[in-house]
Amino acid sequence: MEKIKESTIIANFCSPIETVWNIVTDNTAYTWRSNVVRIEVSDDGNRFTEFTKDGFETQFTITMKNPYERYEFDMKNKNMNGHWIGLFSKDGSGTKIEFTEEVEVANPIMNLFVKSYLKKQQETYVIDLKKSLGE
Repeated sequence: MEKIKESTIIANFCSPIETVWNIVTDNTAYTWRSNVVRIEVSDDGNRFTEFTKDGFETQFTITMKNPYERYEFDMKNKNMNGHWIGLFSKDGSGTKIEFTEEVEVANPIMNLFVKSYLKKQQETYVIDLKKSLGE
């Protein structure tokens, strides 16, 4: 594997932390996500697989779930391995999120573009989340 690439996005929402947390961590409710067509969740809820519109799948294993504070998982697909950290904090009556993705990509060509790809994915996620919250 190549060097780890990292991307962080920080966003603020007017919605209460409980609402933001519940939307982000409920892997059975994904219709608000514009780039995901299906998510399969394991019986124990600790693993899930996301499927994109073009059929690409990524597997996730939840490694930490500290309600209203921290949510983490490992992720893996045919192109990369990585880890995702979601930090949640109250911001007045609203919520601040800080989401960081760290990935390793085996393909040296893909490695050149992975950071910009991660940024775009994170921006899409925040836009979708704001829409879901009605903000």
